[in-house]
Amino acid sequence: MTKSELIQKLAERNPHLYMRDVEKIVETIFDEITEALAQGDRVELRGFGAFSVKHRDARTARNPRTGESVQVEAKKLPFFKTGKALRDSLNKDETSIDEEVAPTNW
Repeated sequence: MTKSELIQKLAERNPHLYMRDVEKIVETIFDEITEALAQGDRVELRGFGAFSVKHRDARTARNPRTGESVQVEAKKLPFFKTGKALRDSLNKDETSIDEEVAPTNW
């Protein structure tokens, strides 16, 4: 799913909101997560997962094409660990997921 598809789905599920408002909400959430990670903070969304930053030290690597040694600088990488509720919902059988998402008594 792309960001525009996410915005479209949220707008469809919330017809009382304007599309531009939904877009602003999604942008704000992503910006806040990005800003927190840039500051070295961890972002936890209960039931969904946690975003954090992993640090990779500088190292010597090998160019697979030439075999030449190459210095790789230290870097920070975003890391996402799924929450238990998300893992559980992904590992249920398909019929129970459909019932949870769209119950027939709505």
